[in-house]
Amino acid sequence: MTEIFLRRIGPFVLAACLGAAAAWAQPAPSTRVSASAGRPLDFIVAIVNAEPITNQDVSNRSRRLLAQGTAQQASPELARQVVESLIVERAQVQMAADTGIRVDEAAVEQALADVARQNQISVAELGRRLQADGVSLERYRRELRDEIALMRLREREVDSRVRITEQEIDRHLSERQAAAAAAEPTHIHLAQILVAVPEDSTAEQLSQLQARAEQLRRSLEQGADFAALAKQVSNSPDGQTGGQLGLRSVDRYPALFVQATQGQPLGAVVGPVRSGAGFHVLKVLERKMPGDELSTVVQTRARHILLRPSPRLSEQAARARLNELLARVRAGQSDFGQLAREFSEDGSARMGGDLGWASPGMMVPEFEQAMDALNPGDISEPIISRFGMHLIEVLERREVPLTDKERRELARREVRERKTEEALRAWLQDVRGRAYVEYREPPQ
Repeated sequence: MTEIFLRRIGPFVLAACLGAAAAWAQPAPSTRVSASAGRPLDFIVAIVNAEPITNQDVSNRSRRLLAQGTAQQASPELARQVVESLIVERAQVQMAADTGIRVDEAAVEQALADVARQNQISVAELGRRLQADGVSLERYRRELRDEIALMRLREREVDSRVRITEQEIDRHLSERQAAAAAAEPTHIHLAQILVAVPEDSTAEQLSQLQARAEQLRRSLEQGADFAALAKQVSNSPDGQTGGQLGLRSVDRYPALFVQATQGQPLGAVVGPVRSGAGFHVLKVLERKMPGDELSTVVQTRARHILLRPSPRLSEQAARARLNELLARVRAGQSDFGQLAREFSEDGSARMGGDLGWASPGMMVPEFEQAMDALNPGDISEPIISRFGMHLIEVLERREVPLTDKERRELARREVRERKTEEALRAWLQDVRGRAYVEYREPPQ
């Protein structure tokens, strides 16, 4: 199967189905694919409330999981898991139908268009790729219809019943803070002043160099400017940048630097620390702790050029136009902002396509995913979103503190996600437990 099989209900739902299936699974007969004249022999492997699951259903789903990388290799165990996940899925689809959930053609067509857009292809191309994989477009539409029905059923039976209290948010924040206080930093930013020690130094010279490093530390403790002093006296090349070594994960710093600064507050000066290169005087500039994602957010400032496909401008023509504009910018013939003013069909055109500072979640997912993959100064290839086709240029990024309101909202989403996962697993097990399932032996 090709990568076009993007499950709209997400990878967690498959895991939850398999988890529920494992919890309720009965000893099932082995599922195997038999061959006759080079084609799989189809037969019923299980019946769910009078609806059959066939060997071909299991084979199709197994191939899809293997193509997506969700499963590593075909095996009897994979077949058993697929049978159980199909049982849970069929029981849900039946429940949706029994409780009056209906999916109209417009919703299916929209879902089909979404899948095509996510894969940066047209619906017609999607159909051709499906056909090449032996899947009819009509069958794929049926699968999408079932998935939409399942989403609506879960929203009604699970999502709508999850409630988050302010006390749970307080407890979540407290737990995160306690864990961060007990944990080691994930990243640190240090600055250094190095007093180099030549390899052939005598004991007297070594003592003099150590005394010099200790005097530098005392000067810093008395208020001397670290960056200025590093530029003046450090024997390390980073002295020209004020001795800054950069924000790095702790495993990318020498262990003796990490140990010397462990537990020290921001701004602390420690040392001298002896290494093979000499004596180091260190300053703690920044420290990232587990849980800091609840304190800051990375914002992106980008601009874009938007073309909206229409009867007068096909999707193919829009892509060709954007590729032409992209080539002009990369060749230095045109300015991105000026082209946005001239060609973009978005309200941001008059500002050169500038979208301002955006926090995560502010843009539609397909746009944000492409934007996040770019470094400042990079321009994307043409990408499709629900609004049309874009060129995106990332101008800059920054990390800004979260307000208390934003921090609580982020914590609320984390608590909701955890509680929803727990509720979904329990609900799927209940659905599986109430279904009548009959396993069938393969023909001999």
